[in-house]
Amino acid sequence: MNLSATLATASPTPLGMEAAPPSAAAAGVSVRNVSQRYATRDGSDTVALSDVSLEVRKGEFIALVGASGCGKSTLLRIVCGLLRPTAGDVMLNGAAVREPCDDTAMVFQAPTLLPWATILDNVLFPLRMRGTLKPESAAYARALLKLVGLEGFEGKFPRELSGGMQQRAGICRGLIQDPDVLLMDEPFGALDALTREDMGMELLRIWSEQPKTVLFVTHSISEAVLLADRVVVMSPRPGRIAEILDIVLPRPRSLDQLGEPAAQAAIRRIREIIYADRKGHVQFVE
Repeated sequence: MNLSATLATASPTPLGMEAAPPSAAAAGVSVRNVSQRYATRDGSDTVALSDVSLEVRKGEFIALVGASGCGKSTLLRIVCGLLRPTAGDVMLNGAAVREPCDDTAMVFQAPTLLPWATILDNVLFPLRMRGTLKPESAAYARALLKLVGLEGFEGKFPRELSGGMQQRAGICRGLIQDPDVLLMDEPFGALDALTREDMGMELLRIWSEQPKTVLFVTHSISEAVLLADRVVVMSPRPGRIAEILDIVLPRPRSLDQLGEPAAQAAIRRIREIIYADRKGHVQFVE
């Protein structure tokens, strides 16, 4: 399916940050020495992230894995501008991220669709909230819903869709904003195993037709290896980058590739890092 022409003509113009020169835009996302502390009710501090640095190339698919509480979601919120780091900074297309902007969009674990609104209205909701809804926006939303296999469901309500279909609508709600960076926080975690596999392959197909820089949080090691160009393995709290693995599987990807030696080697290495990390033997990258 190729909807490039439809999507290009109907796509809204991103607002928020000033356009960066080509050299800056090529940089993608740059996380520089980011740390995050939270004050607790007893007056002590909890360190969620400690001195995290990561360079993400434009159009790259990055997966973040690690134990619960290691700061993966916190890092996404910092990149999205929803949270200011205690230390360090984030650059997006050469500009510092200080607040939410139209260059990023977040997809959460639950689709959080408005139950009283149709699927089409749910997809259009971010544009309506930002005041950027245009006459052509509905055509763009319909093209996105067709892209994810929801053509004909535009007038349905969330309760009339399966969990996987609702999550596809949630992805459309992220894409409708036409972000440079799509941040996905365990988006398939609530789905059953078969639907999760199907959604992973669906995401890769969407990504191939609507190229974005993707930061994808998951607790599934095999999912991370199947989807990503690189897998970032994080330590337990305070979250740091333990290792970054290049995934050398050719694209387009298929589920069968998880049985290939390169995929199995990557899965074993990630497990080694995570379990060694629990024993206190992890070595951090500089």
